[in-house]
Parts: sequence; C-alpha cells; structure tokens
Amino acid sequence: MFVLPPPPRYPAGGPYHPGGLTGIVPMIETNNTISNPTGPEWQFLVGEGTYVLKEDLHLATPPPHPSEAPIVNPNPLATNPQPATAGTKLSLVSLDQRPPPFVYKGPAESTLSLGGSGVAMNEHQNEFRYSTEGGMSSEDGRGTSTSDAPTASITLGSAPAFGEGNALLMPTPTKDANKKRKPKNNVTKSNSSFISRVIVNESLSRRLTDRPSDGIFAFANINRAFQWIDLSSSNKQDYLTKILFTKAHCLCHDVNKTTRSSSHIDVIMGFSTGEVIWWEPISQRYTRLNKNGAINNTPVSEIRWIPGSENLFLAAHMDGSLVVYDKEKEDAPFNPEEEASSVNGSEAGDTPNGLTHGNRIIIQKSVCSKNQKTNPVAAWKLSNQRINAFAFSPDHRHLAVVCEDGTLRIIDYLREELLDLFNSYYGGLTCACWTPDGKYILTGGQDDLISIWSLADSGLVARCQGHQSWVSALAFDPWRCDDRNYRFGSVGEDGRLCLWDFGVGMLHRPKNASWQRGSISMPAGGPQRVDSTSPVGARMRSNSGLDGDDDGDGISHPVEPRARIPMLPPVLTTVIDTHPACWLDFTEDAIITSCKNGHVRTWNRPGKGAAAQAATA
Repeated sequence: MFVLPPPPRYPAGGPYHPGGLTGIVPMIETNNTISNPTGPEWQFLVGEGTYVLKEDLHLATPPPHPSEAPIVNPNPLATNPQPATAGTKLSLVSLDQRPPPFVYKGPAESTLSLGGSGVAMNEHQNEFRYSTEGGMSSEDGRGTSTSDAPTASITLGSAPAFGEGNALLMPTPTKDANKKRKPKNNVTKSNSSFISRVIVNESLSRRLTDRPSDGIFAFANINRAFQWIDLSSSNKQDYLTKILFTKAHCLCHDVNKTTRSSSHIDVIMGFSTGEVIWWEPISQRYTRLNKNGAINNTPVSEIRWIPGSENLFLAAHMDGSLVVYDKEKEDAPFNPEEEASSVNGSEAGDTPNGLTHGNRIIIQKSVCSKNQKTNPVAAWKLSNQRINAFAFSPDHRHLAVVCEDGTLRIIDYLREELLDLFNSYYGGLTCACWTPDGKYILTGGQDDLISIWSLADSGLVARCQGHQSWVSALAFDPWRCDDRNYRFGSVGEDGRLCLWDFGVGMLHRPKNASWQRGSISMPAGGPQRVDSTSPVGARMRSNSGLDGDDDGDGISHPVEPRARIPMLPPVLTTVIDTHPACWLDFTEDAIITSCKNGHVRTWNRPGKGAAAQAATA
C-alpha cells in the first residue's frame, strides 16, 4: 500500500515558511480582554460636561481559517478583488420595552390613537409625496390596519405592513400565538462546513437568569467571528456565545425588535459569500438562507428586519440589489419574473441599461407577486455599483439607500416606488440615518462630509465638515433631541468621533407657499420651480435657482454648489482610536464606539458612572 510522505517542515524565518523571511508566527486567537485606561487623553469636553472612558472591551479578532493558504509576500499594488470585510459592528438590545425619550409620534397636524386603531389624520394627508402621517386612505386600497400591531408600533408610525395587500404573505397562524417559531438546526451540533466552531459559555443559563431585566445585550461581528455579549455583566469580556465561520466574513447583522423577549431573540447575519443566517441565540438554533448564493451570490453589505415584521427582512447585496427574504421560506434558484422599471410609481419599458441614469428601480420580483412559495419575497435592482447602507424611516414607509456611485435614493418601499435621487459632493456615500422625527436624512461619504437632506424641501440643506477621512457611521442621541433641536454623532476612517448639534432655525427654510392639490400658489417673490410629477400632489423644491434635473423626470436632483449650502462645524471632534472607527451608538448612560481592530469603548456621559464622578471630584 502506497503512503504519501508527510509534508515538508520549513524552518521558521526561511524563505519557504508561511511567515516568509519575517518569521511571523501565525496569529492564535485569544479571549476578549477588558481594560480601564485613565488620563486626560481618555476624556473629552462638550457643552453639557465631560465624557470619560469607562472601559475598553477588546474583542478577539480571529485569524484566517487553517484551510486558507497564507499569502506569502503579498503585492501591495495588486488589483485582484479582496474578501469583503467590515470591521467591528454591534447591535445593542434591551429586553426592557421602554422607548427612548424622543421618538416619532407623527406631525403636529395628526393625532395617533395609542389605545386603539383609530387614527385622526390631516385632511390633506394624500397631497404630499412624503406622507409622514403614515396612514393611507381608501383611495389607495390598502387601509391602515393596527389590530395586530403593538402600541409601540402605533406610536412610531401607522403605515401598513409591507406586503399587506398580498394574502400569500400573511403569516401562518399557530396554535399558541405567543410561541415564536425557532430555526430548524442546532448550531452547536452542526456538521455544516460553513460553520467552523461554536463556543457556548458553560454558565449561559445561570447568567441569563441572574441578569437585570433592563440590561443590554450586544451582538458583534468581527471578520469571521460573531459574538453574543452581556454588557450588563461584571465579566462582560466572557462572551455568552461565539461562532466562528469557516471562510465567510460576517459583514452585518440585525436583531428583530418586534419579536425580542426574555425567551426569544431573532438575529440575522449577512456574509461576504452572499449567504444569510437566521439565528436564535437562546435555543442555539439556526437556519441558513441564500445557500451557496442561490438567489444572489454577491456579499451582503447591509441587512435589516422590516419594521413591524416577524418574518421579513431586507438585504442589500453588493451588485446593487435589494432583496426581501422570509426567514421561514425555502430558497429556490431565482430568475427575475420581469424587468419593469418603476419611476415614481409609473411603469417604463426601459431595459436595465436605464440604470446608467440612476433614476429607476428595476423590479425583478414585486412584493405583489403571486409566486411566494420560496424566497425571495421581492427583489429590486437599484444600481450597477454596490449598495453601502440603507435605513428605514421612523414612519415605516420610506427607505433611504446610499450607494458607491454617490447617490442617495428615497424609496417608498411599500409601493416599490423611487421618489427622489440625490448626489454626493463627490465620491460614494457610505452611511445613512433618519432624524427621530423623520424630517431629515443624514448621509456620510467619501467626501469626508456629512450631508443633511430635507424631505419636505426635497433637497440638501446643510453640510457638516469635521472629519479628515471617510465617514463610517452616524447615529442620533435621542436623549439630547427634541422637536426642534438634534444631537447626532459620527465616526470615521480617521479614528475620530464628532458630535454635532443642529436645529430647525440653523437650516435653510423654503420660501412660504400655500398649496392645493395639483398646483402651487406662487408667492409674490417671483416664479419658483414646481414639481408636479408626484402622483399624489405637487411640492416645491429647494434647488429652485438651478437648472432642471438630468432627465427632466422630477426625481434626479443636481449636485448643490458648495457656496450655496451652509457648512456646520461640530461641537466636538476628537481622536478616539488609532484604527479606523466603524460604529457608534448612544445609550442613556454612555456613547459606545468601535473600531476595525475590535476595540469597543464605552464613554460615560457627564455625571454617569464612577469614573465620571471621580474625574469631577
């Protein structure tokens, strides 16, 4: 019997060793560590007081999987595609259902009934394209239904559920309505080649029982690892569960706030291979979707549960597609049913080449389709370049999508309509978020700027300059927002944290104009630009002094010159890391940031925590 000889053992430091002549020993994964740096460099002063670093939780970065051959002497000028990676991104989840102090409650003209299904709306609610009331009249054929919605969702918005008009998308009733469906596979006993290793804390059950009810869970993806952490624990560096994947990098994830409870948490993850995993951490069960890229084989850059839905979530793929999946449906090879373009709700007979103009959605599968036995539920082609991020509006009606081609698209995702398309100053747009009241959209980009876009004005109202490199993430601080003033934070590739304050009075206001359905009454100051292409009424645009949009369709808006737009400075800009920062969020007690090297830093608010009290003593 012939036996293969053992592989050669090259000496460390030699030219044939995997570490090359440098003799670098391959990384060995370590456990998370926590430290408490002190000193003036770990503090920053804002108007309300001094923020002090409470702790630095360093998440272990896993080395490449052993099956991945190390690259010897990589060429720094190589142009071959590199595996997609996203650094360290977190989701903070509290099982306490208390809402933040400032949430969307509808415009002043409308009154939302919190105890029942009655919704009193502005009589002109259908006149605006951006109907922030969220309700729809009988003319639309999809009346608002709140019988199954919790009170919180009524407070946040009264828009109908996505796909509500399609009976094939109604969830299957179960014997016990309060019992949530679990994924079908046990992750700890999985023999899948997709999952490399699963490590579960040996005292998981005890820690879940003993933790405070208002404590915060954190879910974090870092390269090919995914961790579940209890931030309310004294030994938070000991993860509750850690999953290592074989070669795929987890690029994004999201937690379903509709279904979360002390006994059930739905988590979805998007990967560099295009695959998606639905994971329920308490039962340690999972289901793999878009297996082997059956529906779309490009990396998932952003993934979010559709607001108010238990089953549906939206994934942005790097080929410029948005795909709606159902966590309980099986996959099937996807062939576009039709390639009709949707331009502001009208069907156009254009081919996908129309995407070069950037002002169309190619509906490859509509949510109204009768073929809903398998995934996807819906599929839309937006661009020929990657989608970097998207965000749902607080009224649960609109979607803001930013792409590598430097565009911001506003989409009525309930009707599958493109409403507006804006362009960056230059370069791609990287992140987006809405103000808590849904009046403005913020985007960060490769032009090192943050742009503030007004929905009512349908245009750019301010730019924010403070970063020295690409902006990575944006988030609002609901504890420092009210109905006229906003506080938000941003982090960037420059390792900086910036805090910004802006109010309604600081931004450009459109000229006063009274309107009626289908027309606008011009003020005495002279003619102004009117957009009457909206199917539900006309509105005024802020760029009235510029020439028309590129295609004359009322959707594409030209780039605003720098001299026309106010430039807002930050109230704080400080370096928080030597590595690129990639995520931030606000809690009642702190600002939490992360970087691509795995550092998760908690900065206590003024007067919060022992560190802050010691600093002021």
